[in-house]
Amino acid sequence: MNEIDRVADFRRRHGIDRLIDVHTHFMPKSVLDKVWQYFDEAGPLVGREWPITYRHDEDERVARLRDFGVRKFTSMLYPHKPAMAAWLNSWAADFAARTPDCLHTATFYPEPEAAGYVADAIGAGAVVFKSHIQVGGYSPLDPLLEPVWSQLEEARIPTVVHCGSGPAPGVHTGPEPMAELLRRHPELTVIVAHMGLPEYREFADLAERYPRVYLDTTMAFTDFTEAATPFPANELSRLAALRSKVLLGTDFPNIPYPYVHQLDALERVAHGWGGVRGRRRAASPFRWHCGAADPA
Repeated sequence: MNEIDRVADFRRRHGIDRLIDVHTHFMPKSVLDKVWQYFDEAGPLVGREWPITYRHDEDERVARLRDFGVRKFTSMLYPHKPAMAAWLNSWAADFAARTPDCLHTATFYPEPEAAGYVADAIGAGAVVFKSHIQVGGYSPLDPLLEPVWSQLEEARIPTVVHCGSGPAPGVHTGPEPMAELLRRHPELTVIVAHMGLPEYREFADLAERYPRVYLDTTMAFTDFTEAATPFPANELSRLAALRSKVLLGTDFPNIPYPYVHQLDALERVAHGWGGVRGRRRAASPFRWHCGAADPA
């Protein structure tokens, strides 16, 4: 059975007509090429061999997601320096306009212009943002980001935040900065990328404490991740109560294994916390619960 058929079989087993993947990457070619080069060289924020499974051109990558039954996905993109985010947002708006099944994604960086171009992106229809604290090397508590978080909190637009210290720690990664951010903005909608690995427990605490904090499954429970940062077995039972806050994410195309392996890994662990759940109109095995951004 080929991979497309295996994903279709997964969806049939769980009564899921279509998937929403909240953590997929589409970027300008020049940027994605550099990202792939970084992975190829096992850069310091990667720390290990990391082959890219879906090293295809943009059209083929979009087609592959559609073949898998992914009916909504994101174009997670992020700046690593100033004067980059607004340009990325312009590209992402164009990509969303020509790719109707892509949720219009935007990003930001701590710089004086951030509040302005975030407002512009919201006005242009962005429904999800990406913040990469590890790669950007910035604190979510940077004063330049205060008006950004305020706008996103008020608009109830989710931000997927890479804030955990995996695969390698950054200067500002870990649960403490995000805990303080949420103390200041308790209604902020945050999707913690990678379930916060390796600080799974601490980020689950935040998801329990704050009504609009979610966890995405990106790379969690896969053989690749379990070999280095296994999810604590004694924490699995907590996911039953948090099930409605666990969202499907994969990191496609930048993954070192087939897409279906993420689904198989989730199915394997889900038996211990209530099973994989879908609805005939559902968008993912775990459901999207992001208020106004809900594409269903």
